[in-house]
Parts: sequence; C-alpha cells; structure tokens
Amino acid sequence: MTLTTTPFGVRATAADILDGVDLSGRRMIVTGGSSGLGVETVRALAEAGAEVTVATRNPAAAEPLAKEFPGMRVAALDLADLRSVRAFCDAWSGPLDALVANAGVMMLPTRQLTAEGWETQLATNYLGHFALAVGLRDALRQADAPRVTVVSSGAQLRAGVDLDDPQFEHRAYDPFVAYAQSKTADVLLAVGVSRRWAEYGITANACAPGWIHTNLTRHLDPATMRAFGAMDDDGNLLTPDFYKTPAQGAATTVLLAASPLLDGVTGRYFEDNQESEVVDGGAEVMAGVARWSVDPAAADRLWDLALPVVQGDAF
Repeated sequence: MTLTTTPFGVRATAADILDGVDLSGRRMIVTGGSSGLGVETVRALAEAGAEVTVATRNPAAAEPLAKEFPGMRVAALDLADLRSVRAFCDAWSGPLDALVANAGVMMLPTRQLTAEGWETQLATNYLGHFALAVGLRDALRQADAPRVTVVSSGAQLRAGVDLDDPQFEHRAYDPFVAYAQSKTADVLLAVGVSRRWAEYGITANACAPGWIHTNLTRHLDPATMRAFGAMDDDGNLLTPDFYKTPAQGAATTVLLAASPLLDGVTGRYFEDNQESEVVDGGAEVMAGVARWSVDPAAADRLWDLALPVVQGDAF
C-alpha cells in the first residue's frame, strides 16, 4: 500500500494546512473545541469559512471563540454520559460534513467507571465518540464527501485493546495502559467507520497530534513530566525541541478533517501531516501505527462490543 504524503512538514500550523482552502457552506463538529488543540482546530476551520459547532462539557469556556466567530455554534456534550450524547444527536439537524473527535481524557490515576460500567478513559475517548458517530451517521450521509476524524495519540504504540478485559475487571488498573488502550481504540474507530460506512461515502482517519502542552496532561505527576523533559526540578514547565505549539499540533487534525489532499483517503493513521507506516508496537517504538491499532478484526470486535451499549435505554 502506497502511503499518502503531503507537502506539509512537522512544524506546519493548522492555518498553513488550510491556506487557500474555502470551506464555506461546510458544517463541522469539533468535540472538546473549547480548549487546547480543539481551539486551534476550530479556529482554523472557522477562518476557512466552515460553520463549526463546538461540542464541549463546558460551553462557557467556548464563549471567547464564539465572539471571535459570530456564526459559530456551541453545544453541551459530555462524552462519558451517553444521555448527553443522545441529546446532542437529537438536537442536530441537517447535513454534517465533518465530525472531529478531538476531546479526551488522559491517565486518570484511579480506575473509574461510567454508568455503563466502562472504564472512563475508554468510555470517553472511544465509546462516547462511537455513540456520537452512530447517532450522527444519517447527518453525515446527507453531506457530500463527509469525513470522520479521530484524534488518537502515539500512546497507541504501547498497548492494544484487551478485548477480553477492556474494563480492567480482572487485571490491575494502570493509568497509562488504560490511556494507551483507549487511544488504540480511537484508531480502531476510524478503521471501523471506514469499513462499515464506505457505501455511504463516509471516510474516516485517525491521527496523533504530537507532544504539546495542554490541559490534557493535568493528571501527569511531576516525575513523569520531568522524565519527558517537560518540567524542571522546581515544577516549571519546559518546552523541549520535539514539542509543538497547539496550532502545530492541530495541523494533522485539520488536514484529515478538511484538506482536499485527503479526498477519498480512508482507514489510515497520520502523524506530522503524513500517513504513518504500520509497525510492531512496543515500549521502544517512537513512530508509526501499531498493527493492533489498524487490525480490522479488532475493529469489528470493538464495534460489536460498543454497539449494544449505545443502542440501550440510555441511548
């Protein structure tokens, strides 16, 4: 398989990706669009003319963006609560050109479960976005060349989804393993959509934004941050050379969501604005997409695990 390449380098910004691209008339949803990478994703899409809906747990946090772009919509959405996802989907009307699954949680220090009994990282990062995509499928079908973009992480290289014990009922809970599993699940969501909804013209891809200082890392302890080279001994944040700005981190997301360079491309994983090679995952692997993250059999099993949950009474 030939990898998709683009002319954009690792330091390109989201605005660079859409320079000269007109998104007028395109309707897009960005989850978690009120902070961090989400803000830069929303800003780039809106500046290119898209009608963006910011879906966020804290609508008040999106007010500055809404003032910056008067045509923007803001709606409440809690991905860990399937009733909230259902309410959001029920309130949507008309076509949807792009769903950007950007929101997420990272490395919760203790095992927490949602009302459905799902581990909260897997529930938020995967199940909530799965439910959102399923609930908005018909809206996507109404659009011309609709896209689903899922923000994953390089953490997907560290662990596959344990489909025999996804909720850590029988194995010891590990914050990082749980996060890595959820990010693998995010890639598998894109694979699943691309496999099952191709007949509707819906494409789906996943990406890793890279290393960026955002609120997502709020649960990381100082020792971990120092190990990353992102904090000094006094607790001050440092920015290593391999870190990106939020605008640079949002570039690959925007590429997948809106660039004409990705027309017709589906079921792939991108980092640094290029499609990644499939590699064997492991503790020492620093780039690429793990085989377990793009395994169609795993994507199907995970889909079949999630579908009855989102079709239950809560949804």
